Amino acid sequence: MQQIIKQGLENSINYSDFKRLMKRLALDKFTTGDVISEAYINYTMLNEKRMSRWDKKIEIPKDIEAKIKAYNTKVIWLVITESWCGDAAHVLPVVNKVAELSDTIELRIALRDDNEDLMNLFLTNGNKSIPKLIMIDANTMEVVSTYGPRPKKATKLVNDYKEQHGKLTPEFKQDLQVWYNKDKGQSTLEDLTEMLCEFQPSFCL
Repeated sequence: MQQIIKQGLENSINYSDFKRLMKRLALDKFTTGDVISEAYINYTMLNEKRMSRWDKKIEIPKDIEAKIKAYNTKVIWLVITESWCGDAAHVLPVVNKVAELSDTIELRIALRDDNEDLMNLFLTNGNKSIPKLIMIDANTMEVVSTYGPRPKKATKLVNDYKEQHGKLTPEFKQDLQVWYNKDKGQSTLEDLTEMLCEFQPSFCL
């Protein structure tokens, strides 16, 4: 596992480079991933706008900001994603905001289809669901936690809908985007701080 994670890190980029990639893809009307389709290209263009908006609008409460700045355990957040992923467009900007506040959290981003072995280590219910955040102890390079592909509250909405209707409809997917917009990243922030707390209990105090 560690060798695959090492390769994933070597193939990864930082958030600024990922944003530049998104901008270039949107301008060129292209997408990442093995499947190049008009739909995925449109999703990429839409996600570039979403991420740019969230980068400006996400707010972190002052008390949580102070805690994050005081976090003193060195970890790497390796996120597996693709440019067309709608959930990632809402989740990644929050992940980046938290990482930016901490001197001990390093954020790296790896593309799913370019890192198949890595993705296969972190499937969700047997699926290559993204975004997937892998939290790695920077000292031991051991995986200490994972997160994704959605905030817990959004995951419950998805699971409840699937249970009732069998599959996700375009109407539900639109409703999920509305949920993300109303939530303003706060559920993702709650989940991330909970994950940090589990690894460094003093963070909870």
